[in-house]
Amino acid sequence: SLSLSLSLSPSLHQTSTNSQSKRHLTPKVSASSWNLQRLKVYIMSKVESENGSRNTVASSAYEEAMAALSSLITKRTRADKSNSGDRFDLLFDYLKILELEESVSRLKVIHVAGTKGKGSTCAFVESILRNYGFHTGLFTSPHLIDVRERFRLDGVDISEGKFLAYFWLCYDKLKEKATDDIPMPTYFRFLALLAFKIFCAEQVDVAILEVGLGGKFDATNVVQAPVVCGISSLGYDHVEILGNTLGQIAAEKAGIFKKGVPAFTVPQPEEAMLALEESASKLNVNLQVALPLDRNSLQGLQLSLEGEHQFVNAGLAVALCSTWLQRTGHVEASHNISTRSLPEQFIKGLTTARLQGRAQIVSDQYINTEGPGDLVFYLDGAHSPESMEVCATWFSDSIKKDEPLVNSIEYPPAQCWQKFVRPESPNSSDPEKTGATPADASRGDLEMAGKSSTQILLFNCMSVRDPQLLLPRLMKTCARHGLQFKEALFVPNISVYNKVTSNAP
Repeated sequence: SLSLSLSLSPSLHQTSTNSQSKRHLTPKVSASSWNLQRLKVYIMSKVESENGSRNTVASSAYEEAMAALSSLITKRTRADKSNSGDRFDLLFDYLKILELEESVSRLKVIHVAGTKGKGSTCAFVESILRNYGFHTGLFTSPHLIDVRERFRLDGVDISEGKFLAYFWLCYDKLKEKATDDIPMPTYFRFLALLAFKIFCAEQVDVAILEVGLGGKFDATNVVQAPVVCGISSLGYDHVEILGNTLGQIAAEKAGIFKKGVPAFTVPQPEEAMLALEESASKLNVNLQVALPLDRNSLQGLQLSLEGEHQFVNAGLAVALCSTWLQRTGHVEASHNISTRSLPEQFIKGLTTARLQGRAQIVSDQYINTEGPGDLVFYLDGAHSPESMEVCATWFSDSIKKDEPLVNSIEYPPAQCWQKFVRPESPNSSDPEKTGATPADASRGDLEMAGKSSTQILLFNCMSVRDPQLLLPRLMKTCARHGLQFKEALFVPNISVYNKVTSNAP
């Protein structure tokens, strides 16, 4: 084991008694003092690992960072373009302030946009390349619980120590240089800039970037020379910003295309495909369609992300990784890769990738039941009519797969095996990411030899979505599979359940 004892000199130690004093583990250094920046990150991560758990000071420091981040949330609607902070060219000013222009240009980026499946595709890509031994950086959105989920290094959320070090380095620098013409970046833009800072400082071999919204004017699109681009499945979403037709939406997504950079997409509706092809033609982009992954190529194993739709995302991920390997000089690794014959690293990557809140099944380990019983959450963040149908199909198929297991367990005749459904609300933690969050639920009313299970829908929908478009698609799809919900609970983004006891006032 390695022990570290450090004494920070006053020049590296913030000693003020104001609110900034809580950052006492964060040395204040100039952006040019690279060695000191690296020392700061090392100190923060080392102190965190030595302590094992956050102490009061560390917790307070993290809360301060979250308060600063929250101050960047805008109070206007997504379609309001009146704020100067919407100017895309500001992002290049921010990169200059953070002295990231040259570093970002050297990143070997895989850039992915789309309506559905872009997060899953990025997770597959990261897992595949990590299994080749590459030092990976993954930026996704939104987060479910902790903002650090958005930044993964080698498949692991960034540590709190490193996050705080990089956060304040970026925030303080941008705050210092903020003017009326160059205001502080908005919430998502700051997080994207932070991702660039992290990936450049950590010297990742590959940076996988998921577009936040659209493509053309997304903060991630400051990357001018990605290695390869991908467009996942397209559908109607954010129409108030991206357009009312699939063609308009596709054109916005195709905004990530760069001249001469190869791009891949998945089978799309005709209108969307025509728009993508037109955009690609203008930029001399070789646009190819990646077919869904052949399940036989996994050699009997299963994709780690559930649902039939994941074979579409996996096929796109294989194409992106193969091209990245080839274009970055790893010809031996990319040789003869096809969706029918995959190298070991591809198979392991596809069968071990993880991404919370996407077709995720979670068993409650803490529920107390009288007699045998299970509480299982089926979680998904579907937020468009098309993705709701996919979500419902996945849920229904998952329930059917569970039936043999249920029938093999002997329960007393009077006992009830309960599975509940809970909606995933990935956007509830992201004020700038307008996404609705339908929920998935548990099993259906199945009477099985004295045993029964109940399915309950827990549904959340943000104000920018129309539940009248989302909910019917979910219910009808489940009904086609013979599943009915016994109860439905409609919940706000943040909710708390309190049990009222018999002696309550």
